[in-house]
Amino acid sequence: MFPDTLSNTIWTLRNALKKNKVPIWKAVIKELSRSRSNRSQVNIGQLANVTKDKEVVIVPGKILGSGEISHKLTIWCFGISETATRKVLDSGGKILALDSLIKKYPDGKGVRIIG
Repeated sequence: MFPDTLSNTIWTLRNALKKNKVPIWKAVIKELSRSRSNRSQVNIGQLANVTKDKEVVIVPGKILGSGEISHKLTIWCFGISETATRKVLDSGGKILALDSLIKKYPDGKGVRIIG
């Protein structure tokens, strides 16, 4: 996963919100502004159950490696375990840096928040 501090991440999201005026970035800021103990943790198996092949997903928390995934996902998350990283990449998926995600999907169309 690409190292991001919380303040840098929120700053980047606020800039995207100002520039694009899209509610998805505001929703991600709100989720990340929660205390660490209230941030979401999602297992790979859970992601596999609620997503379809080639979906673009934001997890404003951490992705854990429990479970299996057999389809490709494009993911941005605040944190990800080594096991989860390996499983996403082995299934043909990608893990994007926040800047890349915002550049590729500035209007947030086709991007889901999970967690």
